[in-house]
Amino acid sequence: MIFNLNSNDPNTKARAGTIKTDHGFIHTPIFMPVGTSATVKGVHQRDLKNEINPDVILGNTYHLYLRPGENIIEKAGGIHKFMNWDRNILTDSGGYQVYSLSNNRKINEEGVEFKSHIDGSYHFFSPERAIKIQRSIGADIIMAFDECTPYPCEYNYAKNSMNMTHRWLKRCVKEFNKSESIYDYSQTLFPIVQGSTFKDLRAQSAEFIANIGAEGNAIGGLSVGEPADEMYGMTEVVCNILPEDKPRYLMGVGTPINLLENIALGVDMFDCVMPSRNARNGMLFTADGTINIKNEKWKDDFSVIDKGNYSFVDLSYSKAYLKHLFSTKEALGRQIATIHNLAFYIWMVKEARNKIIDGTFLSWKSKMVKQMNNRL
Repeated sequence: MIFNLNSNDPNTKARAGTIKTDHGFIHTPIFMPVGTSATVKGVHQRDLKNEINPDVILGNTYHLYLRPGENIIEKAGGIHKFMNWDRNILTDSGGYQVYSLSNNRKINEEGVEFKSHIDGSYHFFSPERAIKIQRSIGADIIMAFDECTPYPCEYNYAKNSMNMTHRWLKRCVKEFNKSESIYDYSQTLFPIVQGSTFKDLRAQSAEFIANIGAEGNAIGGLSVGEPADEMYGMTEVVCNILPEDKPRYLMGVGTPINLLENIALGVDMFDCVMPSRNARNGMLFTADGTINIKNEKWKDDFSVIDKGNYSFVDLSYSKAYLKHLFSTKEALGRQIATIHNLAFYIWMVKEARNKIIDGTFLSWKSKMVKQMNNRL
């Protein structure tokens, strides 16, 4: 993997860069649609390419391990061939999903034993196992196995968890370095900064991760319920320490406003289920604010869903029609809303990139944040 820093905004720490992998270019800042089970829920790959047009999508190691299983994916020739996607893919390590199973898992130094949410069967992830599974899945960028701490979290728990994540990282790196890609393209390992919302722990973790010398770095544990100001504070601490010549990935974040504020702090990569999950519940994101399409006010509004220029779907359907689809529980409504939200996110980060390059990012961001706070 090669990362080139193309431009720095003169008024913030925002950057525009280019990541090159064997599956093509990723232009940063970038948002990665979440394809948990080798699919972006409810969206055909054709529409994903033609209407949303992301450079990279995300898959979930925990879910793919349980179904269909890494052996099936390996037999298919890797995740790209299995799901018919020829662009970049990133997989998380399963650490966050294991965290979310707080009542059905046991953590120790060796790894995590957890109970499947599907059939109740027991499984074990160690750092080594997480790397081996991700080798089989075959994503271009894979993540180290970590423990994601809850919020709020006691200091000593956060410190002990961070130190264990660091020890696990050494084991991940060792396993990654002694193994090879199963497929005819290379893979890249990103370590993850932890430390909850404690600045000193975040700084320690960022320094530890920076010294690993990986090709890219991630920031975890900042989408677990903490206030936005704390998220931004921790992100700023970490971005001031992580190397400038490596991409920075803030995991699981967030709202459109969260993305813009964190881009201003120096983050390059994002993922979140929010645009697709909220779409399935009738919430649409636009540059002028959010729309709850289920509201009665839209039943006879025949204007297009959004006058923005970021999705062909906007020109095809009215608010009244989409409200009708949600009222009648038609699957097409959820699909249109999902395509719209994801296309908006991709448009927004691409526009942020353009503004960084031409030096107008700060004024544009300020205007966008104000507009997007509206409820239409």
